[in-house]
Amino acid sequence: MEKLNSKTEALMCERFGKDNLIALASVYKGKPYVRAVNTYYMDGSFYVVTDARSSKMLHFAEDPSCAICGDWFMAQAFAENLGHVLLPEHEERMKTLREAFREWYALGHVNEADENTILLRLRLISGILMDHGTKHEIDFT
Repeated sequence: MEKLNSKTEALMCERFGKDNLIALASVYKGKPYVRAVNTYYMDGSFYVVTDARSSKMLHFAEDPSCAICGDWFMAQAFAENLGHVLLPEHEERMKTLREAFREWYALGHVNEADENTILLRLRLISGILMDHGTKHEIDFT
């Protein structure tokens, strides 16, 4: 397994540095759950704007381990609730996400004034990225 390097980081940014629909899996009370979420990749993590009261957040409160899959990439990750999207520390990241999600973000799907609208970070641990027949096994830690 290779550490994330400039080549694999460039591949990740090219493929996932935009609005992407990926499968996000969790385990709750011994049962697997999966759902599609809009994500954006940056800095070794995927970011999701979601509701703190959603089932996925309930699951992650019990067990933050998760897995993702999409566009010839699969990985294990650790889910982290970073808090309300309007916190000052999220200002730059949220500018990027609003731009990436612009096609749907302001159409009534997201209420940033609601304190339950949070930023979810999927901190990647390890994954496999396929690129034109080449398999990259990546250690993101």
